Amino acid sequence: MRFPAVNRKGLSQPVTAMILLVIPVVLTGGVVMYAYQIIENQVALEILSVKNQHIWVYESGESFAAVQIDNLGGKDVLIDKIQVRGVDVDWSRIYYYRTKLIAVDTLNCPDAHENNWDRFEYTPGNTTSFLRATGDLTLPSGCTLIIYIENPDNIRLGDVGSSVSISVITKNARYDVFCVVDSATTAP
Repeated sequence: MRFPAVNRKGLSQPVTAMILLVIPVVLTGGVVMYAYQIIENQVALEILSVKNQHIWVYESGESFAAVQIDNLGGKDVLIDKIQVRGVDVDWSRIYYYRTKLIAVDTLNCPDAHENNWDRFEYTPGNTTSFLRATGDLTLPSGCTLIIYIENPDNIRLGDVGSSVSISVITKNARYDVFCVVDSATTAP
């Protein structure tokens, strides 16, 4: 028995082989580009380490707050606002020192009567000039910002021993740390 001739048209073997090779390469390229974009976005994350926080109060009622902010992320950060116990601190009360990423053991309490921010010993053995903030503060990637706040509005002598929050607010996040208010007066 003879079958009638069927007109079969199809792709030749070289064209079929080419399609089978090109499609996986194109799809793999798309997956690689997607993965690259995800990794690139993760590398440029905002990562701040807020530490070394202190609040001191003198018997006169004068108070100071201090905090160290390290930018460990892959992008520069703009600090929009700083709060102590939920109240915005006026920029004119903030003094800062920006440097490459450093390790600070402890921050010194300023003298209540002799605030010399031009030559201030912020940590034992390290004296530098602090600048008065006039607005939002930039913190480049891989840098440290030491901040001192003169007389935060809502800190009083009666707060000694209580826990108070210090908040650093950026465009993307809010970083809160807590510290116990210390007496700045030393025993004779």
